[in-house]
Amino acid sequence: MQLLTIFAMLFAIGGVAFSLQNNVPVTVSFMFWRFESSLALVLLIALTVGALIVAMISTPGTLRRQWKIVRQQKRIGELEARCRELEARQAVAVGPGAPEPVESFGAPPIAIGLGHLIAGQGEPTAERSPGKE
Repeated sequence: MQLLTIFAMLFAIGGVAFSLQNNVPVTVSFMFWRFESSLALVLLIALTVGALIVAMISTPGTLRRQWKIVRQQKRIGELEARCRELEARQAVAVGPGAPEPVESFGAPPIAIGLGHLIAGQGEPTAERSPGKE
């Protein structure tokens, strides 16, 4: 937040310096409209209009993403509650003294290469890679 404030202050200082150096009067004509002002004011108005156009174009996409995130967070909460409920049901159904359910299946076994089978070496060790003698 402080970095954003510092950046905004530097931008404002740059804008003031720009406007002090570019105070030449210019005339802007657009169709039937004619406007006379300093060059700095005309450029700042053009930048402001451009920023407003960019904001109007990007706002719908940003709102859609925010709504999607909120819906997903709500769904995650529902699924976590359902998971806790099912775990509680499982604990009641299995009863006390029953073995704990297996949490994971562990690492897959190392494959035995054809060379190991022909040579009758059986299971390869973890140091050897499968297929290498």
